[in-house]
Amino acid sequence: MTEWDIIWAARDDFLYGFANTLVIFALSALLAFVLGCVIVYLLEGPKSGPRTLLRWLINIMRTLPFLILAYLLYYGLPTLGVRLDAWTAGVGALIVYHGAYFAELLRGARVVLPGGTVEAARAYGFTTFTMFMRIILPQLLIRTRPLIGNQLVICLKDTAFLTIITVQELTAAANSVQSTYFIPLEAFVVVIALYWLISICLEVTIKQLGRFGKKRGFEHA
Repeated sequence: MTEWDIIWAARDDFLYGFANTLVIFALSALLAFVLGCVIVYLLEGPKSGPRTLLRWLINIMRTLPFLILAYLLYYGLPTLGVRLDAWTAGVGALIVYHGAYFAELLRGARVVLPGGTVEAARAYGFTTFTMFMRIILPQLLIRTRPLIGNQLVICLKDTAFLTIITVQELTAAANSVQSTYFIPLEAFVVVIALYWLISICLEVTIKQLGRFGKKRGFEHA
């Protein structure tokens, strides 16, 4: 039996890890993005104590290595009487960590957003929430499209760290196969190919969003 025959025989392990990775990535990326949007909305308006504190929390999260945050949630919280299973701790770490990055990407675009449309919306009596959802946020999303795409890829790659806290995702599946059959090259080549496949799908999706933005007039060729 060749090494690739072993890989084929262990395909169920890879498919299980691949499915878990997809679920973890999709859920954490979606909720992290929503968290980032909520944070940017809360930062709307003049400076205040709560907004300054929120900025500090974003900066702290951006300077913290992701693996340390995952360790803190999984191994650190039990010392405070809060015990999370590996899956919850991993997904929670991804949401909080990348939510801060999404918030900073959108906030940077918000700072340089021309004020004309916002002033016109206020003149027409738009509430802050309606103005943010219908005027500000769509422009922020189109303007930060490439950066959001990069952040999604980083979020995808960070799912591999969750094997350290025993989450059974794609990297954990490959590690299990290679440690059992001593075929690290073939096992991790499969992992690289699957991660690459997800990344290509993300790239295509981001390009489609760019075409949508051009049709809506948010972007120019």
